[in-house]
Amino acid sequence: MPTRGYAHHGTGVQRASARTTTDLLPLLGGSDNVVTVTHCLTRLRLTLADHHAINDTAPRDHPAVLGRLHRDNALHLIVGPAAAVPLARACTELLTDHAEQPQHRVDRLVTEQHWESDHVTTQRDQAQDLREAMVRQLQDWGDLHSDSVAEALRTVPRHLFAPGESLEDVYAANQAVVTKRDEQGLATSSLSATHIQVTMLEQAQLQPGMRVLEVGSGGYNAALLAELVGEAGTVVSLDIDGDIVERARSCLQTAGYERVRVVHGDAEHGHAPEAPYDRIIVTAGAWDIPPAWIEQLAPGGRIVVPLRMRGLTRSVVFAHDEDHLVSTGYRLCGFVPMQGASAREERLIPLDGSEVALRVEEEQLLDVTGLQKSLQQPRLERWPDVEFSYPDETHFWIATQAPVFGLLAARQDAIERGLVTRSAQRGVPTLIRGASFAYRTKRPLEGGDTFENGVYAHGPEAEAVAEDYVELLRRFDRDLRGGPGARIEVFPATRPTSELPRGRVIEKKHTRVVVSWPGAREL
Repeated sequence: MPTRGYAHHGTGVQRASARTTTDLLPLLGGSDNVVTVTHCLTRLRLTLADHHAINDTAPRDHPAVLGRLHRDNALHLIVGPAAAVPLARACTELLTDHAEQPQHRVDRLVTEQHWESDHVTTQRDQAQDLREAMVRQLQDWGDLHSDSVAEALRTVPRHLFAPGESLEDVYAANQAVVTKRDEQGLATSSLSATHIQVTMLEQAQLQPGMRVLEVGSGGYNAALLAELVGEAGTVVSLDIDGDIVERARSCLQTAGYERVRVVHGDAEHGHAPEAPYDRIIVTAGAWDIPPAWIEQLAPGGRIVVPLRMRGLTRSVVFAHDEDHLVSTGYRLCGFVPMQGASAREERLIPLDGSEVALRVEEEQLLDVTGLQKSLQQPRLERWPDVEFSYPDETHFWIATQAPVFGLLAARQDAIERGLVTRSAQRGVPTLIRGASFAYRTKRPLEGGDTFENGVYAHGPEAEAVAEDYVELLRRFDRDLRGGPGARIEVFPATRPTSELPRGRVIEKKHTRVVVSWPGAREL
């Protein structure tokens, strides 16, 4: 029963929604079966308390609302026949009330009844429509390219791996679903946003018959892997959390992917019994690459890992290059940090109570008291006439060039007080020199939608550290804008510095990571 028109907020909508809710509640079996009723802009949304009570075997005169679809400015409610006429009357009243206001109008109201004696549209049909929409969205964004990954996304029922969540949330391409939190409320496991999962699947270039180790078990990604490698392939999913392991096993069984083997163990050691693997795909934020992953990788294999380097995480594809690993590509990403022996927490250096802090990784000697005092002093501004573009690459470039580096992060209150700018809300690359520091900001250019890079600096050496930052921005603009990016190489921790290539050396527990920028001219 589609209804088309223009709906907006206001007293008319509120009155009509109240009346509509009153009319709809009996059709849904009473108020006890309804969790929420909300209205916004172009749709009325109802959430049922137990959608599992409605299935293919429901009688054709079942009065409950069986599903809903939202397209354009239309509200589509899929209902049983007994609900159709009263629900149509309620929707008519809603739209009529909208039309009472001059700024709203009703183009048309169409009432249709669709049912068959032996079939009722169910949640699975909604999920299929949402999967199709998700695939189209990912293709439009440029994240999804291959037909095989698209078909896997259309096939695997993602909602079965997030029970209790709304279909709209589960199939939102840019939304993660947290599946477990710790005592402090921090996420320890999640169903990653689909656009991130697709990025890694495209990077992995999986083929039928491959053997895959997945590090971090949510279940859904393992099911996608199983679709891509087929019946002839092997998928082993490893997680350190016993609750997550049991949950993944249960969800995979429900979805029909019993052939995925979910094992309980620390990622630090991999899973030798099923090795070697053609692909090792890590779905938790990793600070280092344990030797076991390299040892368990088959000749010609690939590791796809969200690797944290100086506080910034990139999903990197690594391949063997004689005695070390070398990147073949990388993408921006974010993941729940890894647990167990491979875990590594960032240091948090408070600069203004709990409102502003520097996040740093390496063991750096910092003048914390001096930095705290500097933040309270007036800032120095520099605008180097460099367009703000490729922010992800620029951040990575800055992070891998600065001798002393951190990420300046701030809460909303500090931003509103003008202590720092909005660029610090999620962590902004920051150069540190003694008691002084500089970080990146931006401002709109006049007459367009583009922005200009800027640098804010604080402290006794604000001028010098600001100039260092400006020079890095100019070098990126001159040499690297739109280029191939960085080269990331991973060597054993025992490799002498004299045998490493030129670049920023990032020390880890098991490895030495070298990041170089082939397109950058030497100073």
